Amino acid sequence: MNEKKNEEVRGSFEFLKDWGDALTRWTERWIPDALVIVIILSFVAYLFALIWGFKPEVALGTRAFKSVLAWGQGFWSLLEFAMQMCLIMMTGYILACSPPVRRLMDGLSGVANPEKPYQAIVVMALFSMILAWLNWGLSLIASAMLALFIVRRNPKVDYRLLVAAAYLGLGCTWHAGLSGSATLLVATPDNFLIKGKLLDAVIPVSQTIFSPFNIILTIVIVAVVTVMMALMHPRPGKTFVVNPELMNQLKLYEAPPKPAKFASPSDWMNWWPGFNVLVFIGGLIWLIWHFSTKGVELTLNVVNFAMLMLGILFHWRPWSFLKATEDAGKAVWGIVIQFPFYAGIFGLFKFTDLSVAFTKAFVAIGTQQTFPLIMYWYGGLLNYLIPSGGGEWAVVAPYMIPAAKQLGIGMGATIVTFAWSDMMTDMIQPFWAIAMLAVAKLNFRDIMGWLLMVFFVYFVITSVAFLFFLPNW
Repeated sequence: MNEKKNEEVRGSFEFLKDWGDALTRWTERWIPDALVIVIILSFVAYLFALIWGFKPEVALGTRAFKSVLAWGQGFWSLLEFAMQMCLIMMTGYILACSPPVRRLMDGLSGVANPEKPYQAIVVMALFSMILAWLNWGLSLIASAMLALFIVRRNPKVDYRLLVAAAYLGLGCTWHAGLSGSATLLVATPDNFLIKGKLLDAVIPVSQTIFSPFNIILTIVIVAVVTVMMALMHPRPGKTFVVNPELMNQLKLYEAPPKPAKFASPSDWMNWWPGFNVLVFIGGLIWLIWHFSTKGVELTLNVVNFAMLMLGILFHWRPWSFLKATEDAGKAVWGIVIQFPFYAGIFGLFKFTDLSVAFTKAFVAIGTQQTFPLIMYWYGGLLNYLIPSGGGEWAVVAPYMIPAAKQLGIGMGATIVTFAWSDMMTDMIQPFWAIAMLAVAKLNFRDIMGWLLMVFFVYFVITSVAFLFFLPNW
């Protein structure tokens, strides 16, 4: 009887933290830095090319040499895509640090009743997932900042669960939304898949982001996960509250103060808001023209342009914008360095017969009914090793797209399946949480238990959806 009572006292799914600790320790012990992973994957892809990338009569020495050439030929083929990914991250970061967004977060932090801490979890979860659907870079930083606003007004909330809720956008909604790497890339004219003749034409967002299946599944996931997070709030005796020492360490971004006196005309120009306003007006005119003439045509360039213009306006003064840009630059170095290696792997698939071999393998094990589920599971597993959605898409597209075509699966369904597979393991992958946890002053193992529970439920719902309810379009 006492044992049962003690088990109950552990509270809402606290036992999952043990699993989370174990998985985090395993990850930290065995999963190296993302740059090391992509180098290892490059060697693996190279070995695959030696084995399956050429006709049997080609000599091993020739295979080894031509595989190196294929790798080098592809190495710089994704520069435009890499720059677009960097800008999504940077523009989101810049917006998150702007005064209007800070005021919005300050207002939202007061919505929850301090005596009902689960309400703070609901606000945090909804904010993170909805904002990630709009822009994942914005959600990553703004959600971490909102957690700091909330914990100051809601001292009874479990801080670990609050930060876990702040990370949900990266695991539940981002690739289904307006800044999804694969969905926006295929909608962008002259993208590398069209140039590589893997796609015949662009795939509009009406077939991916705004498809009924994608919208409905997003709504279901947001609703279920939000309720779960509220129910998982620990009892008062088990709640991890922020002590005064930790509270003093939680710092919010502060824009540079205005000088009391300008020492030179250049200093004055750095603070004159007219430059920001004029640039925004020009950008607004272009956006109005774009959407009035082309309809709801969202591409990576259009999304980045709109976010950049908003960031310029919201920071109001050039110096504030530039300071936020400097901070944002620290968060994109991984994309800059890693993407050429992903492009090299893409080259190994494109400029050898390796993509043909992988296509045949997936066609052999899948049917029109089961292939989306197989692709979903495979993409989720691979995402744990390749945390970049754009990088993973560059790796799998050369054989996933031809396999889907051979099985008679529409490109819209294929792209949506990949998008969700790429999100699946993000919530238990520490890579994208680094920046947020640095702000929150926590370790990934502190939030892993709750994220694991969400992952299990998310996995079941989405797997059923892709096996039985995915329309072929």
